[in-house]
Amino acid sequence: MKKPQKPKKQYPRLTHPLVRGSDGQLRGASWDEALERAAAGFRDTRETYGPDAFAMLSCARATNEMNYVAQKFTRVVMGTNNVDSCNRTCHAPSVAGLSAVFGSGGGTSSYAEVDHTDLIVMWGSNARFAHPIFFQHVLKGIRNGARMYAVDPRRTSTAEWAEGWLGLNVGTDIPLAHAVGREIIHAGLVNRAFVERATTGFEAYEELVEPWTLTAAEKVTGVPAAAIRELAHAYATAERAQLCWTLGITEHHNGTDNVRALINLSLLTGQVGRYGAGVQPLRGQNNVQGGGDMGAIPNKLPGFQDILDPVARVKFERTWDTVIQPRYGKTLTEMFEAMESRELRAVYCIGENPAQSEADSEQAIRRLTALDHLVVQDIFLTKTAEMADVVLPATAAWAETDGTTTNSERRVQRVRAALVPPGEAREDIDILCDMAERLGHDWKFTDSQTVWNELRSLSPDHFGMTYDRLEEHQGLQWPCPDVDELPASFLHARLWETDPARRGMPAAFGLVQHDPPVDLTDEAYPLRLTTGRRLDSYNTGVQSGSYASPMRRGEYIELCPEDAAAYEVTVGEEVRVSSRRGSVTAPVWIDPGLRPGLAFMTMHFPDEVDTNQLTIEANCPIAGTAEFKASAVRIEKLVSAWT
Repeated sequence: MKKPQKPKKQYPRLTHPLVRGSDGQLRGASWDEALERAAAGFRDTRETYGPDAFAMLSCARATNEMNYVAQKFTRVVMGTNNVDSCNRTCHAPSVAGLSAVFGSGGGTSSYAEVDHTDLIVMWGSNARFAHPIFFQHVLKGIRNGARMYAVDPRRTSTAEWAEGWLGLNVGTDIPLAHAVGREIIHAGLVNRAFVERATTGFEAYEELVEPWTLTAAEKVTGVPAAAIRELAHAYATAERAQLCWTLGITEHHNGTDNVRALINLSLLTGQVGRYGAGVQPLRGQNNVQGGGDMGAIPNKLPGFQDILDPVARVKFERTWDTVIQPRYGKTLTEMFEAMESRELRAVYCIGENPAQSEADSEQAIRRLTALDHLVVQDIFLTKTAEMADVVLPATAAWAETDGTTTNSERRVQRVRAALVPPGEAREDIDILCDMAERLGHDWKFTDSQTVWNELRSLSPDHFGMTYDRLEEHQGLQWPCPDVDELPASFLHARLWETDPARRGMPAAFGLVQHDPPVDLTDEAYPLRLTTGRRLDSYNTGVQSGSYASPMRRGEYIELCPEDAAAYEVTVGEEVRVSSRRGSVTAPVWIDPGLRPGLAFMTMHFPDEVDTNQLTIEANCPIAGTAEFKASAVRIEKLVSAWT
């Protein structure tokens, strides 16, 4: 007899406001009652505990305009800089690393350049599954003659297209990058003119990587010395090369250091600041880049302007008629820590589902439960919304809202409402403005263009992007400071200028050390679990789980054939998977692309298999991103009456 399948949870579309009744259950309410209840909780929190007891979780799937208003609400209405989004969960290390080197947190190249480059390195990125639109550009590049290398612990679907696959041990990206750098130096392939003119710290970097010989790196990374040498020579000798990464690099306790290690290779070879040559973090959601650009992060005002810069603050204070705190707010990571300490009392969560997306999910739920006041604004009744005091139904940004979004290549594009929202669902910006009015601020944004024009007046890098120009050119990339000129497709051409004044700030080599994963494997937890995405599903499955897909097979723990044989388990057999934080049961899948000692799971089906009960909240000290990619686990066979 087969084991009965656990029914899939369906998340209903929100069509009417909900408030928590005296019986502890959510019930239907009018908009007036729901908004008044939400505003009263925020007002009481601010008056009793101060502005920093409030935090805003903004949405990487909503428009730029919504994110702009959300961060303005946080800073003007509530008086704090505690605003962040799921950018913290994924690519905050990319932003931190790129900003430290180049002064700008965006990828340096356009997608079209991948079509015409000579070499593509996909490092820690199964783009064929996680970024399928971008991967079409990779395929065009390959068809046009580009060579592609994949660096990944798994031999993924992306790696199947590669000329070479470097299957490194999880958490050894820095030793591998250092070995590539050392080989480039010893082979005499350094772009000396670029290094001397446009960078700083080369001598210290050269000394840093010297111990990482090909042999030493092979012992630590598991990658054959010959494969490391091949990648080093291919990258250094290519006329133009694109170095791309995703969460396999960033979702580590030292994610920012990983990013710096990769950027070092581009500086060493001059593979940046030219058409077709650059570094590109691939952002997973439609507007995770734009959310940060709009200031929905705790340390930057819209347009990447630092909160600690008094000139920038004065400009915003005059326009907004407010005083902005001259200190950074809390990151998402710090917010959750503050929930537990009770320093944080109220949260306004727009379009995020941290109850299921955060590492160590049981801890995340416990912390959310400790809040005095939780307001969730979303399109579905997520698990986080189920915990809220007030739930506000919003429109879907991709089909029911006007505005703009910004993708990984820094391209701002128009989105337009194509559908009428169901029931009483309302635009995010309208909801925010109503909430602001109840808290004493009368904002008159007649439409999304009014919001965008206010943003343009404050952000020089967006000033040239009028709605008309965005429509005319099918999107524009920032920086775009002029309404008459078109921006360049790539960043940092200044680094190639011979005039020091035009060249500007040099790019610094990052002196980063190898730091193994925090959650060590041992006899009790001998398997290394890494996580990722599949093509058929999206994030925590709230949006994609309600739709059938012929590719979807639910959640499994994937093992290599050797480990499956050693544990005497077969495909479909349920096992218990345990880490130092919790346990789940999951069926087995056998993947020949895995190596012995490595297991793989996704976060797509948390109601059936809550993978994030296993992951560890070991955070990057610079960016605050957790180490989703490196947990230690064990598996145990289950004794069951079902056969």
